[in-house]
This record gives sequence, C-alpha cells and structure tokens, in this order.
Amino acid sequence: MAKVKMSKKATSIDMTAMCDVAFLLLTFFILTATAKMPEPLPVDTPSSTVQTKLPETGLVTITVGKSDGKEQVFYGMKDRAIREGALDYMAQKYKIDFTDEEKANFKLIDEFGVPVEGLKQLLAMKGADRVKKGVQSGIPCDSINNQLQDWIQGARLANINEGATKELQFAIKGDAKEEYPQIKRVMDILQDQKINSFNLVTGLRGKDY
Repeated sequence: MAKVKMSKKATSIDMTAMCDVAFLLLTFFILTATAKMPEPLPVDTPSSTVQTKLPETGLVTITVGKSDGKEQVFYGMKDRAIREGALDYMAQKYKIDFTDEEKANFKLIDEFGVPVEGLKQLLAMKGADRVKKGVQSGIPCDSINNQLQDWIQGARLANINEGATKELQFAIKGDAKEEYPQIKRVMDILQDQKINSFNLVTGLRGKDY
C-alpha cells in the first residue's frame, strides 16, 4: 500500500509578547535601581566568614582609613531624617547657620569626612568633586577637637526625636592594613557614650578547611 506523504510546513513563533515582557522588566529594574556613589575614603576591609548583614535603616557607619599617609575618619548615616537632625545639632553646638539648600544637599550625602567648619564648602561642591582624592581631610577625633563624638551624640538625639523604638546602631569599617590604635580610638569614643555594642564591617571570604 502506498504511503501518504504529509506536506511539511514551516513553523514560526511570535516573540512579540516575550520581547515586550523583557523590555518591561528591564525598564522596571533600571528605574528602581539605586546607583552606588563612589566612596570618598575607599578601604580594603578584612576578610571574614560571617554573613550577618547590616541593617538598611537605623545605622551609622564610621570609616577609618588612610589617604596620602594620613589617618582619616569618615562618618555616614543611613537615614536622611537622622542626617538632618544631626546637622541641626552640630549647627547649634558650633554656631553655624546652614541654609535650606545646604541642609537639602547634606541629606543626600551618604558619607563625609570634613571638620564641621568646612562643611559649607563641601556642600557647595558637585557630587563628583566631593569624592575626589584629597578633598576631604577627615573628621577630627582627637582629645583637643573631638567632632566625631559630637556627630555621634547628634545622631543619637535625632534618632530619639524621630520617635525610633530601637537604639541607633553603629558599625566600624576599617582598612585591613589600618593600625590598631586608630580603631581603638574610635571604639573608645563610642564607649565613652555608653555604646558598648557595635559592628565591625568585614569582607566575605570562603571558609577554611
């Protein structure tokens, strides 16, 4: 009996719907993503196997490192409301008047490292210029001029004024090659304000076997 030959037809798949979905997802991720600003004081953190994540809110980060051979301390606050409250505290303590524009610019800065007297000059710069090497000299934290202690106090008071139910958390981010005395100095400043629990920022590495 003769076999019946079936005619072959070319098949095609309409990819329009898939392309639409792909572009919609791409647009969503681009619009919702937050660009990471360059750090004004990059540090190479020590390695650790601990995977505990730092909180996204209610956190203050104190970065300790060196630039051009000089030890520097930078200060960063996660919450914009805390930044504003801390700036108001420093303005009152050091008798400096900040304009509304300067306050708005300060709320956008993730981390800074200048004496409070030089903050106006820093705020007048463009964002790209602020993070250039050598622009920021670090926050004073010695026995004669301890502005770091004042910033910590200002942030804690701002946290209370915001009605937070939890204590403000602090993290120390130090360079792996940084000498211990500078880290110890920051720890002492925290402990002087009865802050005995804080985080040490490290980089993730594989477990040793």
